[in-house]
Amino acid sequence: MRKEDVPLYQQSVESIETEFQTNLSNGLDTDDVEQRLEKYGDNALTGKKNTSLWQKFLNQFKDLMIGVLIAAAIISALVGEVPDALIIMAVVILNAIFGVFQESKAEEAIDSLQKMSAPNANVRRDGNIISVPAAKLVPGDVVLLEAGDVIPADMRLTMAANLQIEESALTGESVPVNKQAAQLQADDLPLGDRTNLAYMNSNVTHGRGEGIVTGTGMHTEVGKIAGMLDNAQTTRTPLQDSLAQLGKTLTVLILIIAVIVFVVGIFRSPETGGNRIVDMLLTAISLAVAAIPEGLPAIVTITLALGTTRLAKRHALMRKLPAVETLGATQIIGSDKTGTLTQNKMTVEKYYSDGQLHDANTPLAGSAKMLATVMALNNDTQITADGDKLGDPTETALITFDESQGEDVAKILSDYPRLDEIPFDSERKLMSTRHDMQGKHVITVKGAPDELIARATSQLIDGTIVELTDVDKQNILKTNEDLAKQALRVLAFAIREYETVPEALTSENTESNLTFVGLVGMIDPEREGVAQAVAEAHDAGIRTLMITGDHKVTAEAIARRLGILDDSQGPEAIITGAELDDLSDDDYQKKVAQYSVYARVAPEHKVRIVKAWQNENKVVAMTGDGVNDAPALKTADIGIAMGITGTEVSKGASDMVLADDNFATIVHAVDEGRKVFSNIQKAIQYLLSANLGEVLALFMMTVLGWSILAPVHILWINLVTDTLPAIALGVEPGEPGIMKQKPRGRSTNFMSGGLGSSIIYQGLLEGGLTLFVYWIGLTFPMHTGSAAIHADALTMAFVTLGMIQLFHAFNSKSIYQSLFTIKPFSNKAFNISILISAVMMAGTILIPGLNDVFHVTSLDWHQWLTVLVASFSIIPIVEVVKFFQRRRLAKQQ
Repeated sequence: MRKEDVPLYQQSVESIETEFQTNLSNGLDTDDVEQRLEKYGDNALTGKKNTSLWQKFLNQFKDLMIGVLIAAAIISALVGEVPDALIIMAVVILNAIFGVFQESKAEEAIDSLQKMSAPNANVRRDGNIISVPAAKLVPGDVVLLEAGDVIPADMRLTMAANLQIEESALTGESVPVNKQAAQLQADDLPLGDRTNLAYMNSNVTHGRGEGIVTGTGMHTEVGKIAGMLDNAQTTRTPLQDSLAQLGKTLTVLILIIAVIVFVVGIFRSPETGGNRIVDMLLTAISLAVAAIPEGLPAIVTITLALGTTRLAKRHALMRKLPAVETLGATQIIGSDKTGTLTQNKMTVEKYYSDGQLHDANTPLAGSAKMLATVMALNNDTQITADGDKLGDPTETALITFDESQGEDVAKILSDYPRLDEIPFDSERKLMSTRHDMQGKHVITVKGAPDELIARATSQLIDGTIVELTDVDKQNILKTNEDLAKQALRVLAFAIREYETVPEALTSENTESNLTFVGLVGMIDPEREGVAQAVAEAHDAGIRTLMITGDHKVTAEAIARRLGILDDSQGPEAIITGAELDDLSDDDYQKKVAQYSVYARVAPEHKVRIVKAWQNENKVVAMTGDGVNDAPALKTADIGIAMGITGTEVSKGASDMVLADDNFATIVHAVDEGRKVFSNIQKAIQYLLSANLGEVLALFMMTVLGWSILAPVHILWINLVTDTLPAIALGVEPGEPGIMKQKPRGRSTNFMSGGLGSSIIYQGLLEGGLTLFVYWIGLTFPMHTGSAAIHADALTMAFVTLGMIQLFHAFNSKSIYQSLFTIKPFSNKAFNISILISAVMMAGTILIPGLNDVFHVTSLDWHQWLTVLVASFSIIPIVEVVKFFQRRRLAKQQ
């Protein structure tokens, strides 16, 4: 039925009527409607079938690290450590349950779009006007529109009487669009400029109209967005990538080391037979358990959850836990303008009267008093009993300005009631009203400055009507041009007095010989604090882009006011959606870093922009509040929706919602995200260096043929040291200057920045000190007899291996900073966790009865002193290494 090669807006009303086989006077008949419903289906949005809860639960176990943990639980059970196995499985199951909960909430965008649909529509069928459910509309239906209606489907307008439609949620246009029915000739018009089309789920704010339905359900512009949302790929976060890579690396290393220890142990041992094979198998299994940081997923989850809680207190609500960390890696923020960087509220910023331009906060004087009166009279805004203003945003802005200047709008309207009017017309671009002002018949006129000035012959100066010369007109038009360059929407105001009012007001007998009163410049102003937030983001190495459906001039002006564009950037830094369409993907990819402002863009443009930056290996955050933002929010590494002005669709597609709609909150969230990554990195450094120390100690003991720590020793050390201290590191305060660092980006991981080498040397140090204490126990025994000497030495090595990790936890409070410059005891949770772990570790030696359970002996004070000195020595040794690391980093900068 559709002529796909000819856009709807380029076709005449007659052509559309013929193409869709309908009749403007009578509409469709009942039989046609039934046939088309069967062919096209209901006018509703559909989405792909969601997976069941059980499928979502099983999907949580596909992660390699989770598989390793399950294997560790099985191994622990095989060696008789059932409690440890239960703890590991509890972590795995809780992690899976939490993942299912998050995923179940994450796919609500399509449902939100459906809820936005208009419930009913007035249509012409069988020659009658009836109300039908919007879901039962079909292509070819003739729909009647009036102010307050929600557009029920995409349509080609056939009649428009002062019709204005608010489309900001779809196009990003900050003010309602004046609609018309005339055929348009231009090619490749963006959605916002197709003034003879109306789109599903937009709102009629003024006037009335009629149109032929051209698209329903998934074949509407909103339907295309729903399809894009449904097909958008979920982007893995840097955190997920890093953990996956870490899991693969650890798995390979663990298997290699376990096999080596098993083989070497069998050949080094003087024993033969099945017992030795079983013993070395258990030892190899214990080593594998020791090497696996089984507490890491829980620690990461807890750290992210605590970060989420802190962000909630700062008005940033996280919908997906990994997004907390992703914020810290963000390099690009692509932000919608309307309602995000700006207030989505037209505001008077300048006014011109008596030949002078004034800021909006300048008190009214002279002719400005009449200007305020005309602004109130020539206005269709309705003020409710609660003081709310209903109507066109431009007109409500005029009333708000009057009120801010202390004008009593209600009294003005009461004293000078409207007696007649000539409604606004898009061709003449003027609106006129007639009033009785103290016995005088006065016409007020409002409209486009060039049109109004052309009809003016006089002007109001200090309350007196004087001649309007050509020079005066040039000055006024020059002021209008200057304001327009600042992206202000300018309206002109005039009056005309009559002794005898014409019987019928017409443009010819009314809108001529006007007396110019003044100009008003309005704009959707930037949000308070956004400029500072953009500057702070810049200092943090983050680039802010403006991506908007608004006009190029408006976008550029706001971008310069916010600092998104600086003085060094000219027109080449700004591109429109139409210009973007002219670029191939390869050409655009080469130029993507050039553009900071995108104007008049469509939803598919936003997704293309996000993907282009992701192809540059950048971590991209996208903010927005409208339906048109949803696909890009879902495609971005982190989607950020507005909580107050945002649609449910944008919230459903996002990772984070700003409860206060404040762009500055994003900067706080980035700060928190960087802190979260830093704390996870500290926990990883602590866990892996400790586990490496355990692996090294077991490996070297096996190679040297020494008596080996039993599986129960390794598992107990893991239980005591891998849980509480690591979790406590996840709540460390942020280190100074974290927002002055460059963003990590996608190419970095948890081992970046020298962390990998630190883990290696610290693990070697822990293992080496443990072996040294074991050697001391053998060389300088406190008891006689081979069995007693070896038992003492193993006990000393066991306690040292546990205690040295607890002392090393203090080193891990900062990767490079000195322990003595970061207030080592400021974290109460950390202090308590170390104390509890130390008591649990020492208790195996000191508490009567536990010696036999753990196969250890009691130590005298000499042996305890050796253990504590060796354990504590890791702090000064690491401090010395950190000193040289800081000097090296300082030289590199």
